[in-house]
Amino acid sequence: MTTTSPRIRVALAGVTGWAGAPLARGIVAAPDLQLVAGIARRAAGKSVGDALGIDCAAPVVATAAEALAQGVDVFFEYSKPDIAIVNVLAAVQAGAHVVVGTSGLSDEEYARIDIAARAAGRGVLACGNFAITAVLLQKFAEMAVKWLPDVELIDYAKAGKADVPSGTVRELSVRLGAARGEARSSALPLAKLRGPVETRGAEMSGIPVHAVRVPGFVLGVEVIFGAEDQRLHLRHEAGGSAEPYVPGALLAIRRVAGLTGVVRGLDRVMQD
Repeated sequence: MTTTSPRIRVALAGVTGWAGAPLARGIVAAPDLQLVAGIARRAAGKSVGDALGIDCAAPVVATAAEALAQGVDVFFEYSKPDIAIVNVLAAVQAGAHVVVGTSGLSDEEYARIDIAARAAGRGVLACGNFAITAVLLQKFAEMAVKWLPDVELIDYAKAGKADVPSGTVRELSVRLGAARGEARSSALPLAKLRGPVETRGAEMSGIPVHAVRVPGFVLGVEVIFGAEDQRLHLRHEAGGSAEPYVPGALLAIRRVAGLTGVVRGLDRVMQD
């Protein structure tokens, strides 16, 4: 006689949002996953089905504590930076693994989360971007920076995006800084510049990062490598739909239970 594995019980913070709504539909459609609660203050009191127009009886609640009370294996954080860390810490302390899709959390906040997750024996998979094209850009850039240490990042997004840089670029700067090691850029240090030093961008993990916020962009990142008499440009652009993020987010939900502590980047759980 064959037995089926129990479905992974998922709570989704930001269930009615731009990225959360298509992910909720993906979770409901997946045979190995079960959406047990959604978090969205304005839709609290409804079912996920009523809020999104799908067949799902899971409740929409206002807080992470209410969602976690439903019995959760994986808590997916897709809300806003100011409440994300509170939600994530509550989830690991309640015994859930966590996938973080919310951008804007700092390295210091991730260090705090890592301590809590390791103490609880839970995994936290933080992904700046779930799109396969963005994941490939990260991998290619890590390969390149070992040979081309002169690198700068440009972060593109719509005018109203408040967090700078995006989660994608924040994660990428950390990874490039680590992959580059002791090598450094040949650009002049800030102390030797003339004019406003802010025009050189913010230095993150030793990498200059420039955030562009104008209408016409959704999300994008460009990595510029320079060498003697040559350049390499790697660029990722996202369109107006969140659908490309769903397969990667579902993969993260399925793989996060194999981790302990904070792990950054979807590629960390992708099989070659």
